[in-house]
Amino acid sequence: MRNEIVDSDVHNTLATNDLLLPYLPERWAREVERYGLRRLDSIGFFATRPRRFAARTDAWPAGGVPGGDIDLLREQLLDRYPIAAAILNPINQTTIGAQQPLFSEALCRALNDFTLAEWIERDERLFGAICVPMADAGLAAAEARRLGSHPRMVQVLLNVRSREPLGTRRYWPLYEAAVEHGLPVAVHVGGHGGNLITGAGWPSYYFEDHAGYPQSFQSQMISLVFEGVFERYPDLKIVLQEGGFAWMAWLMWRMDSAWERFRDEVPHLERAPSEIVREHFWFTTQPIEEPQKPHQFGQMWDDLAMPDKALFASDYPHWDFDDPDRALPSALDAETKAVVLGGNARALYPKLAGARVPEGAAG
Repeated sequence: MRNEIVDSDVHNTLATNDLLLPYLPERWAREVERYGLRRLDSIGFFATRPRRFAARTDAWPAGGVPGGDIDLLREQLLDRYPIAAAILNPINQTTIGAQQPLFSEALCRALNDFTLAEWIERDERLFGAICVPMADAGLAAAEARRLGSHPRMVQVLLNVRSREPLGTRRYWPLYEAAVEHGLPVAVHVGGHGGNLITGAGWPSYYFEDHAGYPQSFQSQMISLVFEGVFERYPDLKIVLQEGGFAWMAWLMWRMDSAWERFRDEVPHLERAPSEIVREHFWFTTQPIEEPQKPHQFGQMWDDLAMPDKALFASDYPHWDFDDPDRALPSALDAETKAVVLGGNARALYPKLAGARVPEGAAG
């Protein structure tokens, strides 16, 4: 019997925004029909991506879009591997969460209700992330509270590319709501914050966009730590999704060094940043940075010293999907692989306690 797996990053997708119309108030349904959605930047879902939706070529259902067909999800993921639980992060959060606040509030509410009705309630292995209107933390907090007690909604979902760094006080009401309900806050690749997506301007190629995402995650980690978010909310848990993790050890070293020299500027920080990171941050495995020399991965893993914070993720249905049977490097021992594949996620998400591979499923 293979290890029971918790897949912490699976994407469902709207084939068309019209699917939300039955879940929207009349005013906002008319808005979708007449005007559609707007973006805060000029490139949207980065124009140089080699294929629409950046998806596996075999993940396109007839007449649909990748991540838009629950039966294909079952065939290619849930029934192929011993999946006890899969957390859905709707890819549409990328754009829906960045509309003008009232419109975004209605869209996020509709997307959450759609995901519950059309996906989660149709398969006991599926759990959800609460999409929220990021531009208005008060509205975002209200949506987190509306669904925070739902037994199948396990986290709050944010985009990594935001209007302001996530540590700033504009976002604190949302963190308060998440803590009230014991919900981790997942920060995922994507977003339309209206800012340049690199520290030096707009890139030219998809390669730059894809390889450069850790820049955004690094900025968000620095902001969350140094702004004092975890001093105000000591029970807050942050999950970094699809941003890699090889950079985390050296960033902690750099933050510790800066804190030692300039700690009088941030007197609210009474502990070294590395201690805060190791207590409050989790990360998903996809994409795994693997050096050509396998032993170097083991060294990086030891330097990171966060084996209990790693969560397996396949990133289905994207082109860089990680096969659960082959994704984890050989440098990890069997015990570590077991906790990464499922144990760590069960510890982080209490609502997964009863999740099991259905009888007769892959195993």
